[in-house]
Amino acid sequence: MLDCFPAHPDAADLKSTEGVVWIDLMNPTESEVEFVQNATGYRVPSKDELSEIQNSSRTFAEKDAIYLSTPLIVHAFSHEGNLAPVGFILAPKLLITVRFAKYRAFDLVQRDVCTIPDLTANEAFVRLMENIIDKGADLLERVSAELDAVSQSAFHVQTGKTRKLNEATTRLREALRTVGRLGDRLSQIRDVLLGVGRIVGYVIETRAADMGAERRSRLNAVRADVISLNDYEGHLSNKVQFLLDATLGFINIEQNDIVKVLTIASIVGVPPVLVAGIYGMNFKVMPEYNWAFGYPYSLLLMVVSAVIPLVWFKWRGWM
Repeated sequence: MLDCFPAHPDAADLKSTEGVVWIDLMNPTESEVEFVQNATGYRVPSKDELSEIQNSSRTFAEKDAIYLSTPLIVHAFSHEGNLAPVGFILAPKLLITVRFAKYRAFDLVQRDVCTIPDLTANEAFVRLMENIIDKGADLLERVSAELDAVSQSAFHVQTGKTRKLNEATTRLREALRTVGRLGDRLSQIRDVLLGVGRIVGYVIETRAADMGAERRSRLNAVRADVISLNDYEGHLSNKVQFLLDATLGFINIEQNDIVKVLTIASIVGVPPVLVAGIYGMNFKVMPEYNWAFGYPYSLLLMVVSAVIPLVWFKWRGWM
């Protein structure tokens, strides 16, 4: 569909693109693609073409336009976020965008663009880059806050010795799931920053004269933001790896505690079983059989044989 055409909401209603500075194709149909190609003379790339990862496919020139593509995050502020490709065709007087999902950055720019007089294609492109980076920074801030919450829960909350095993298992499983999800989100943000940095650099190098000093300065600011956000993303990635290692370490500690309890229980249970086994043998010549206190003696011996290992483990600090 074609957005940002208040008088012509559908491509079929448009007669020409005269005076249009931005054509935004979202999930375009074959008829819309054909119309735009015939009306503008520029080829509209497919989703498969926009998904290619080599640099020569993401930034190249064709006729008097430059073709750019980068992945962006769909549903960026939910747990179901995923990457989808976005294409930009930047001509001297026209910007064509091709996308397959809704992005808040596009909605914000469209709201401003449709009210700005004498808007140019270059201005629309620069505003899109600025808004995409702004949303990327917001997303990194949210990831940072979630990582801080996981860290606070892992290292600063006193859980106590009486915590139930199933509660500990649930907590560790949830922490592991959260850290994994945040690591995946950071990977997506890294792909977006890499793509935006690549296309902004290409535009600055190839369209410096057309952009003008003011827009070049704004694009250079976007490129500087990309560099700083990449550094911050690297810091958060290191934190994710640290929390992942810490969570796995806590899981190992929980497992070791379980094994330790089972080991102590088995060791404590061995002497009483040994005593019971000895006095359970039905040999005729056993002096304790004829002793009046033989039965309580054997019970006491079993209790003492169980208590001695417990006292020894306590003395060693193993429990």
